[in-house]
Amino acid sequence: MSRLDYIELETRHNPDAAVIWLHGLGASGHDFEPVVPELQLPANAGIRFLFPHAPEMAVTINGGMRMPAWYDIKSLELGRSIDTQQLRDSAQAVAELVEQEVARGIPSERIIIAGFSQGGAVAYELGLSYPQRLAGILALSSYFATAESVQPSDANRDIPISVFHGTHDPMIPEKLGRDSVEKLRAMGYQADYHSYPMDHSVCLEEIQEIGAFLRKHLNL
Repeated sequence: MSRLDYIELETRHNPDAAVIWLHGLGASGHDFEPVVPELQLPANAGIRFLFPHAPEMAVTINGGMRMPAWYDIKSLELGRSIDTQQLRDSAQAVAELVEQEVARGIPSERIIIAGFSQGGAVAYELGLSYPQRLAGILALSSYFATAESVQPSDANRDIPISVFHGTHDPMIPEKLGRDSVEKLRAMGYQADYHSYPMDHSVCLEEIQEIGAFLRKHLNL
């Protein structure tokens, strides 16, 4: 996979932390750019937000139509049938952005990986397997697609994880969000779960909880 293009937004000059936020199927990095002002971050917080654009690829569930996607989805049955190699390739492409930020002076332990829907599945894979310590994982309206194959790193065995899901989600049923947390806990991770009366989307209360997560785990 070629290097990912992305939108970059800094809350102040010379940031000392970063958030890499992955969009969902058919969307773009612009999707979550407007969320930043709603996070209620301290005025002096220095965070660089990266919103990568997924590459275009054929997606089976949409009749083979090409669209921005982190991996192909072959079936929407509850367990989901996906191309796990493409997911891992996407995780590696995002890992290159982590390494880029480290090279720019931000320690890996001050980098959070966030993702919505498909992006959340990539966030799980990358965040749990990355060989250097990361600050946290945020999974929004998503599912743990590689629970059976991920290779956890010792560096992130106790990584903070927060999972968010809508109780009325028609695209990714809430059961998949709850199942993700159960799988994480069975693997020894401490994962928090938050649900909201919404569909496959985000809400203000959720965004505020995400802001609290950033403040806590980036020591803002």
